[in-house]
Amino acid sequence: MMRGNIQRYILCCLIGWLMVFALPAQTNKQIRRLQKQQSSLKKDIENQENMLVSTRKDVRSQLANLQVITAQIEGKQNYVDSVFKEVSLLNKEITALEHQLKLKEKDLQICKRNYQRAVTYVFQNRMQISKWMFIFSAKDFREMYRRMRYITEFSKYQLAQGKEIQRKEEQLRAHRKELLGAKNFKNRLIDEGKAQTRKLESSKAQREKMVDELNKKQKQLQRSISSQKRKYQQLNDRIDKLIQEEIAAAERRRKAAEAARRRKAEADRQARLRAERQKAAEARKGSKRKPSSKSNSKSEKGNRDYVVEPEFNAADPDRALSGSFAANRGRLPMPITGSYAITTHFGQYNVPGLKGVRLDSKGINVTGRPGARARAIFKGEVTAIFAYGGLYNIIVRHGSYMSVYCNLSSTSVRRGQQVSACQELGTVAKDESGNSTLHFQLRKETSKLNPESWLGR
Repeated sequence: MMRGNIQRYILCCLIGWLMVFALPAQTNKQIRRLQKQQSSLKKDIENQENMLVSTRKDVRSQLANLQVITAQIEGKQNYVDSVFKEVSLLNKEITALEHQLKLKEKDLQICKRNYQRAVTYVFQNRMQISKWMFIFSAKDFREMYRRMRYITEFSKYQLAQGKEIQRKEEQLRAHRKELLGAKNFKNRLIDEGKAQTRKLESSKAQREKMVDELNKKQKQLQRSISSQKRKYQQLNDRIDKLIQEEIAAAERRRKAAEAARRRKAEADRQARLRAERQKAAEARKGSKRKPSSKSNSKSEKGNRDYVVEPEFNAADPDRALSGSFAANRGRLPMPITGSYAITTHFGQYNVPGLKGVRLDSKGINVTGRPGARARAIFKGEVTAIFAYGGLYNIIVRHGSYMSVYCNLSSTSVRRGQQVSACQELGTVAKDESGNSTLHFQLRKETSKLNPESWLGR
């Protein structure tokens, strides 16, 4: 009976304590992930907040300021959303931990009671009969040995279980401490989220003020927008033309390389054919001097073994590069050095709050600190450098993909140069807000791609 109680006690403790150590490890991992995400997002917000905003009141400056503040609002909104989403996840985790902690505390109490009953049972029986009387009252030697072994093992078991209960109590205290830490971290997240929410509302109010000022200058605003659209269209026409020229030049190079390979293959074939003919002629001369069926069969075998090699099919020389580029989708580096904010997105969209303002961007605008430099997003070849509106623009080819870097005040590469990933291409020019804004486009041949889905954030 006592042995059955001991076995049930051991089984109870094992089941309970196997569950104890799963959740703390999971909680620690969750907290570390949240802390890492919060640190990264907060750093981005701080970098964006430090971007200069011009105090000039002309329309172009206010539009540039509006783009910077809109990017700041997007960053803060993402941070606030992530904070409260993570708080929600952490709340669920804490609730699960608290539930499991109650179960483990209850389980520990049950284990303690079972242990206490076992100890009490032995103590009461020892008061009535001694250990040695229990042993010597056995019917035979084999039963005596079993009783001696049982008493010895049970004594060791009692000592071990006493230490085990003490160890588990210490682990429970550590678990409670960890749970308290998770709650404190959650409270800090909530406070941080509230603080960022207040900043977000302040930025929105500032943005509304700019929008109101711009809406009061509708004529100037429309003239400025129309002027920017014309210039942007001319820039894109130039980019499209240069890319089409590069595609045509690459096709000519491919055809020339293929023709050269075919000519070489044909020359090699003719050389082998002449060698075979010469060998056959020498074999025939030898057979006239000394007839030999063996030599004839050898010559015939040589003729039978001759096989004309198929023509060489030239592969696309850029295939390896384009494959490597595509494999890095979502991991490519940002095309600007230092901290940045994406102030204009890809595609057509309305500017919130501004009446009748609809923009169409073939790429994205990446705004960085004054003095920021453009850098290549992948290894490739500089296929074009051209000036427009007093600024420089660079096209880099990565196999069948092309990246375009516009609004540079100076360049540090030359046409035809091979560049590596993250190699600096030139200095980004300042915009009306006082920051450096790079216009960046990504193409696959003539198709325009959304750079944000290719760049790592």
